[in-house]
Amino acid sequence: MSATAAEAAQEPFSRKTLFWGIFASLLAAAGFFLLSTYAPDFRQPEGGGTPLSKGGSGYAGLVEWLKLANGQAPPMARSEEALSSGLASEFLLIVTIAPNSDPAALARIVKLRSGQATLFVLPKWFTFPMQDHEGWETKIERLPDTVVNDWLGRIAKAKLGEGKGSVGQIDVAGRTVAAPEELQWVADDHPLIAAGKGKAVLTELDDEPFYILTDPDLINNAALKDPQKAAAALDMIAMLEPAKGAVMFDLTLHGIGQKYDLAKLLVEPPFLALTLSVLAAAALAFLHGLGRFGPPRTEARAIAFGKRALVDTTAMLLKRAGRLGELGDRYAALMRARAGALLGAPQGLPGEALDRWLDSRDRGETQGFSRRFKAASEAGNLAQMHEAAQELHDWTTRRLGERR
Repeated sequence: MSATAAEAAQEPFSRKTLFWGIFASLLAAAGFFLLSTYAPDFRQPEGGGTPLSKGGSGYAGLVEWLKLANGQAPPMARSEEALSSGLASEFLLIVTIAPNSDPAALARIVKLRSGQATLFVLPKWFTFPMQDHEGWETKIERLPDTVVNDWLGRIAKAKLGEGKGSVGQIDVAGRTVAAPEELQWVADDHPLIAAGKGKAVLTELDDEPFYILTDPDLINNAALKDPQKAAAALDMIAMLEPAKGAVMFDLTLHGIGQKYDLAKLLVEPPFLALTLSVLAAAALAFLHGLGRFGPPRTEARAIAFGKRALVDTTAMLLKRAGRLGELGDRYAALMRARAGALLGAPQGLPGEALDRWLDSRDRGETQGFSRRFKAASEAGNLAQMHEAAQELHDWTTRRLGERR
């Protein structure tokens, strides 16, 4: 068996298979991360007065009824940016208030929707989820007037009327329907929908195009089981918004789409760019690690050991100090003294006399040392200095060899 075949037998998976396996795992992990991050925003609430709730006090039936009537589902505003967009100004926004809604969110909606048609639906019942039917709820009792008045006072300077409504039927845009149980109403001399003289179920503010439906039992899921009330609900919305299908439901009041955490910050602007940069850097580091062969190189010393390193370091310092141009004559004088000592020149000879003595040692060339000495002393740049120093060194070495 060859070496290649033996290596293939030891590896149960090819590198290509391992690469695609790792890629699929990373892709699945990223998908799981994104789905788990945004899953709470799209989870259907169990009961409560929200447009997604299928309980009796919810409004999922009205959403579906508008979808069937207009041929398209009404949009849902999941963020305050959606509420303040130019497109949202073209819709009648329906804000359904639940007992556990966020008062600060309602204040922001009132401010954002200033000058734009908005229908506020007040809460009425205290409910409890049913254990054996998901999404269903049990009606416990009517909310105290103080609770409802607290929500009403955040929209308009009004309070619920005292006493039960005495009318048995209500006229909704020309359609007569049965009055809800324990009717909620407010005092208004010019009501849009009246529950008797001076009593309004649907009223409009004087300074804003804001409408308040005091009794939700005219449009919630429990009310739509009555065909007359279901038809009256469409008539009421058409009365407030003549444009066909121009209705939008608010979800921000119920906290849907507004819960930010660290995971969302990582995958949404402005930190999305940082996350993508980190992932790209990690991918490049991974690819670099795949292509490396052998152990990593150890980092070399900043200052090496030995004489050569000392010479190199000294030369570097002289170069940075700008003193290399002054070394030519000094090197020439040093080589003159070294050559004289190696070749046995008489003691005490001055410079020029020593040059003539060293020239006399060279029988094959006239003024061999003097000419090289002068070239080294007059070198103007590093290349000339290096060439002259090499010739001086070679001359000295050759004469020393001839003497031996």
